[in-house]
Amino acid sequence: MRHLAFIFLLAFFTCMGLHAQTYQITGKVVDQHNNLIPYANILLLQAVDSTFVMGTSADEVGYFSLEEVEADLYLLQASYVGRGSEPRALDIAGNVSLGALIIPLEANNLDEVVVTAKRPTLQRLPDRLVFSVENTIVSQGSSWDILRSTPGVIVNQEDLQIKGQSATVYLNDRKVQLSGQEVKELLEGFSGNNIKSVEVIANPPARYDAESGPILNIVTSKNITPGYKGSINGSYTQASFPKFAAGMSHYFKTDKLNLFANYSINPKKELRKTRKGTNYMDDSNSIFSRWSTLYNETLSSQAQNASLILDYDFDERNSLNLTSNLAFNFGQEREIDLNAEIRDGQQQLDSTFVTRNIANLDNSNLAFDLSYVHKLKKPGASLTFNGHFTNYNGESFQNLNSNYFDSNALFIRNFGFDTDSKQDIQIFTGQADFSTPLGTSSFETGLKMSSITSESTVDFQNFIGSDNTVSPSLSDVFSYDEKVYAGYLSWVKSWDKWSMKLGVRGELTEANGTSQTLNETNTVDFFEPFPSVYVLYSPSDKHSFAFDYGRNVDRPKYNDLNPFRVFFNESDFEEGNPGLKPSFSNNFNFNYTLNSEFFVDIYYRDNGRNIGYLVFQDNDDQTLVELKQNMLASKSYGLDFTVSKNIAPFWFMYAFTSFFHEEETFLAVESNNQEYTNEVDGIYGYLANYLTLSKDGTFTGEVTMTYISQFLFGSYISDEQLNLTLGLRKSLWNNRASISVAAEDLLERYLTTYTSRYLNQDNFYRRRPEAQFIRFGFTYNFGNFKLQDNERAIEKKERDRLEDE
Repeated sequence: MRHLAFIFLLAFFTCMGLHAQTYQITGKVVDQHNNLIPYANILLLQAVDSTFVMGTSADEVGYFSLEEVEADLYLLQASYVGRGSEPRALDIAGNVSLGALIIPLEANNLDEVVVTAKRPTLQRLPDRLVFSVENTIVSQGSSWDILRSTPGVIVNQEDLQIKGQSATVYLNDRKVQLSGQEVKELLEGFSGNNIKSVEVIANPPARYDAESGPILNIVTSKNITPGYKGSINGSYTQASFPKFAAGMSHYFKTDKLNLFANYSINPKKELRKTRKGTNYMDDSNSIFSRWSTLYNETLSSQAQNASLILDYDFDERNSLNLTSNLAFNFGQEREIDLNAEIRDGQQQLDSTFVTRNIANLDNSNLAFDLSYVHKLKKPGASLTFNGHFTNYNGESFQNLNSNYFDSNALFIRNFGFDTDSKQDIQIFTGQADFSTPLGTSSFETGLKMSSITSESTVDFQNFIGSDNTVSPSLSDVFSYDEKVYAGYLSWVKSWDKWSMKLGVRGELTEANGTSQTLNETNTVDFFEPFPSVYVLYSPSDKHSFAFDYGRNVDRPKYNDLNPFRVFFNESDFEEGNPGLKPSFSNNFNFNYTLNSEFFVDIYYRDNGRNIGYLVFQDNDDQTLVELKQNMLASKSYGLDFTVSKNIAPFWFMYAFTSFFHEEETFLAVESNNQEYTNEVDGIYGYLANYLTLSKDGTFTGEVTMTYISQFLFGSYISDEQLNLTLGLRKSLWNNRASISVAAEDLLERYLTTYTSRYLNQDNFYRRRPEAQFIRFGFTYNFGNFKLQDNERAIEKKERDRLEDE
């Protein structure tokens, strides 16, 4: 590790020493009537290949200055509210005073410019797919709705997946350290109007953690116009129970400060119904006992989220970013009423039982992320330092009580117990990155250290009666400590019609988990390289071909390593597995893009000893246990086809179809440890139609349909599901307000049954959440909305590079 650090530091100081004589470019931006245009974007590009060099914005009276420009041939362009100037060629050999860059604008007074909704766009970059939604009809829902509508994203049981793998959500290139449910609650209260684009990164480059898996990076909009603006939004949803949500966002900008704050509250009461069936077998695989169980789960919660994003520019070279998020949900109540029938092999009623499982839960999650960027004298070169801290606290108290009856409904016995559990998690990370142009290419390197500590306790107490599966001996304290040291190198080169990105990341992992009750410590200690390759070939403006490869790791999550048991009733429970090991995957993708409207993606993924979700029935004890286990082998491959196209001036269509194969081989631990391969061939389809229903664009509609033929879920295979959704939206008062209505699952077919049937295993479950509902929404914008955020008119690739700087 010391040698690796020496190499990176040497690269830092070597590249920092590359300087050259520099010059200044000054000028102003005007419209066709010679009126000055404030806050226009200025972009300087290499003349030979139009690659980005640097950018800035005009001041409040339309003047701009680009500093420290090296001698070379360039193109200079300005853009404002969807329009751009003609690129101007410059041969820089000294300071240049340009005069004016002319942007032809319509005759509207600038104070009255309103950006109306346009169609979303898709762009293929070497290492990602960019879904731009700012000022489009797609951005008019919540951020969660945008992710659900993003190309290549599959929603399975509220889990966001890309090519069969769970995706990690990033916000402005920073990992969101929240649980899956907390991420959903955060994004449901985060207005889509705050989102500029979503980046789909199937194979993350070397600068990202090797265990991130596929990434959905949400890029937020920035307030270009100085001053204050804000918005409030609310929604009312009618499902099994009525519920509402409310939120507000605030923007404030000065010359140096850019501030965004968001708060949302989502109190709700939900009903989830689950039907489970298990056929227990004897040694000859004949069914001797049939269990049919109905779970009615009611969950009451009041989730709240607060977010803050602060950017401060000390000067042209030094800037600071603070991103913070607080998610808390106190006073949650979960009540599960269970009714079970037990019949013999001849379907005769043997007995019944009822269980009442009541839990009270509290949790809070506080995260701070601080970044400092220093731009070096060499144009395009920068140093970035980042620190992150997350603190999670969770507590729960559970009371479970079961009553058993014979076939004549006569009371036999009862059984009950309480559990008191707590979990405290702290995450620290520190990172330093350096990037610089190297001739016509660019180089990036960095170091990162992360530390995760977790302590969990569970106490079983207050027993009534006795049962073979539950006893006070299950009480435990589990401690987990993980440290990861990482470094990476990345090189990007563009020439003619080609673009290439090469990277390698090395990670040293040291982790151990200790169970006091088991008196057992499991240790993980390894160093592994994670290479990545991206190649993009664009023979013309209409065609592009891309190939990428990446190697990743899936480390066991501390909750999965935790050996505790969590009971639905004494015969149905989840159990952690402290013996889980990291797994490594190799991912290949080949993509073709036609006219930025048609996309074809062929992928193959060797998931290695992937950590999967398995459920086993113990035929002797007649119990059902859910656990995580390392697969013996796992792979998936498929063909994805995407269309993103204007069918008519009023109709934009987005369609995504995936044909895929998935298979996993695992040890069937309740079937004499036999190897078993679970596999499925499936189709996923998503069709979205965005309609403009009025001439002025203020009345819009949306019709979407989702179809899944079947899906692999560990030891389960799902059956098909279909979801039809309709939505309408009307803008009011010069786009200051909007009202909307949406109806989901109109056909009542967005439900699925998961079946596990092999060897001596035969069980299923069918979960019925509140998938069918109607939702009314309202948004009101206030403050300085006469000038909307500046929309760049030049190529999207170059716009992104400007904002990344």
